[in-house]
Amino acid sequence: MTSTQPAGLCFPKLTRGRLIRRYKRFLADVELDSGEPVTAHCPNTGAMTACSTPGRPVYLSFHDNPKRKFKYSWELIDMPDSLVGVNTLIPNRLVYHGIKTGQVPFFSSYNEIKKEVKIDGGHRLDLMVSKDGKNPCYVEIKNCSLVENGVAAFPDAVTARGLSHLKALQKLKASGFSAVMFFLVNRMDAEIFRPADPIDPAYGKELRKARENGIDILVWDVAIDLRGIRLRREVPFQL
Repeated sequence: MTSTQPAGLCFPKLTRGRLIRRYKRFLADVELDSGEPVTAHCPNTGAMTACSTPGRPVYLSFHDNPKRKFKYSWELIDMPDSLVGVNTLIPNRLVYHGIKTGQVPFFSSYNEIKKEVKIDGGHRLDLMVSKDGKNPCYVEIKNCSLVENGVAAFPDAVTARGLSHLKALQKLKASGFSAVMFFLVNRMDAEIFRPADPIDPAYGKELRKARENGIDILVWDVAIDLRGIRLRREVPFQL
């Protein structure tokens, strides 16, 4: 799967400000560099541990849509060692783009890709890749924004949904399909990835079980600047 498309995704024009607080999960109060206070939509359902520190510089996109209550969306935060992607809609788009443009060697033998694939049990997985419509491989993507001392960890809060995805992937594998758990580290300061056992030991246990049952695990980080984001490199993991 290759194409002449750009290596990554471009951000819309970004407006700089300072984070005052994040609250009610989906809201963030920001003071723009102009001094104007705004409330921005926070497109991230996670705990955002280690990437929502008040006072840090943040970057917002502006959307002049009369149907939107909040005109700004929070896209990035500038932490001491890296810009960090906040918008969790980006990882799925980026991984899809990376696979489609041949940037992820693991998927080099596949030539078709589909998004948001329904499977038995009411689950919906992020991607399905195949070779001429045969031998499908199912891919679930998780956004990882928690990095401490060079260690990326997932999840940053207990995730029943993430646990159910691991079990669904194992059922697919047991039925003869290929399955991949893809962690996208949405920042640039990780040297290794581990499951966040102190936060969600059940998830870590299930991830190890999934690995033993033949689920492939991929961890990639990104290169981010104020223009855009792209896949950068594969990150080693330790279970």
